[in-house]
Amino acid sequence: MKSILKYFLRGLLVFVPVGLTIFILVYVFTSLDELFSKLFPFIPFRGLGLLVGLLVTIGGIFLIGLFASNFVGKKLFGLLDKILNKVPLVKMLYGAIRDLVEAFAGEKKKFDKPVLVTLGPNSYAKVVGFMTRENLENLGLKDHVAVYLPQSYNFAGNVLLFPKEAVKPLDIESSEAMTFIVSGGVAGAKQEQSADN
Repeated sequence: MKSILKYFLRGLLVFVPVGLTIFILVYVFTSLDELFSKLFPFIPFRGLGLLVGLLVTIGGIFLIGLFASNFVGKKLFGLLDKILNKVPLVKMLYGAIRDLVEAFAGEKKKFDKPVLVTLGPNSYAKVVGFMTRENLENLGLKDHVAVYLPQSYNFAGNVLLFPKEAVKPLDIESSEAMTFIVSGGVAGAKQEQSADN
């Protein structure tokens, strides 16, 4: 009976991540294919709608970026930015999304300084995060920095303020640090295990 349960649990561990990933990908691709097939009724067979839709979307985003880079586009998108920043509830949502996208992909990336933080003067506990501001004089904290700590298995996090001496830069890529945090510290464990064997 124990071996049956053991094999079932092992099968569950393999099936659930693979099954969920495949299900989500199939759902997203079929939904996009249906949407783009309706938008482009001239497409002769299924599957091509997704490809055409993705190409149109990527091309559209590129053209928006091109337009936003010239004088008229900058003025127009600047005006749109001002309008969206004045509407009460929209301002909060728009500002948060804009700042998050800029933090990862903008010209002034914010999550490009992974750090290791010691949680107390005599503590062995450490956390991995991203230094987002090195100067907090405006808050009256001359010797502190702002560190964003993403949560594991989640798309949330907290900003904590630490003394500068408690924060140590990490010599790793930001994407590697984020993967480590979001995975709860288990990402990379398989590669390390296989290298040890």
